[in-house]
Amino acid sequence: MPHEGIGDLPPAPAWRTFGDWTGNGEELPPPPAEETTGPTARRLGRTRQATAYQADEREIHLVNLALHLRRPLLITGKPGVGKSTLAYAVAHELGLGPVLRWPVSSRSALRDGLYTYDAIGRLHEAGLSAPQDGGERQPPAIGRFLRLGPLGTALLPWRTPRVVLIDEIDKSDIDLPNDLLNVFEEGEFEIPELQRLGPGPQEVATADPGSTTVVRGGQVRCADFPLVVLTSNGEREFPSALLRRCVRLEIQPPTEDRLAAMVAAHLGSDESADGLQRAELITEFLRRQREDGAELANDQLLNALLMAERGLWGSRPGRGVIHDVLLRPLNES
Repeated sequence: MPHEGIGDLPPAPAWRTFGDWTGNGEELPPPPAEETTGPTARRLGRTRQATAYQADEREIHLVNLALHLRRPLLITGKPGVGKSTLAYAVAHELGLGPVLRWPVSSRSALRDGLYTYDAIGRLHEAGLSAPQDGGERQPPAIGRFLRLGPLGTALLPWRTPRVVLIDEIDKSDIDLPNDLLNVFEEGEFEIPELQRLGPGPQEVATADPGSTTVVRGGQVRCADFPLVVLTSNGEREFPSALLRRCVRLEIQPPTEDRLAAMVAAHLGSDESADGLQRAELITEFLRRQREDGAELANDQLLNALLMAERGLWGSRPGRGVIHDVLLRPLNES
């Protein structure tokens, strides 16, 4: 449930203090509220997924460690155990605004997360614009073509930390984890395209839809380090320099009680005739994971239960579809 506990967060440790609002430019207003309706609700808020997340005591402690120490939280675990959803759950509970998500691929570079600049678009528009008052042609404002990325937006001087999700960092190029180190350590970055324009303010877009901010002197610096959540499926090892800067959380496969609570949060109470259908599928789901070594994601169980409760469980062929298709192991070719 949402609460205002973030107001009780103590100041950052001396070695993780980056500045204050009076010395770091204008204080930014609270982040935009989560959208619970409309076309961007799932992408920005995911309120339903956040409220349904079932965190255990260890996960709660490690999230709090990352918040108190102002350190990134590196979450590892099998696909589908809820690594990304945890970021949305924290943002929802603490009222930290929409999660700023950066989906990583093998082509991702640090600059993609910090900012993008459409130099060609600006040059094209400058060529089309007419001279003003018979004088020289004035280039369009640079801020219209420069946009802060998810990590760059999170590093603005927010009064309360934003949550930025760097999703599936183990799929990145080998250099990206090392490239992140300086940003994680310094809490700031520079935008050369703006620095060349001098110390004055420049209005640029942010990763929040429809939002802009003012960057002074081409430097973005946080007042309080954001909650950076990095997720990994465990497909690679990371350099020790990154690991020592992170709080590491490994999410284990859920227990039967935790699965039942997650299912109830998503699908409501069990309304099947005999009351055993849901329990039987949960038991089978866990048996396949533990005894057969099957990789199964939590959303596969939700899909199977939804279709079972819509009547597919009532016939032998239907049960076969649930077992062989909806609960097919991810590590089965």
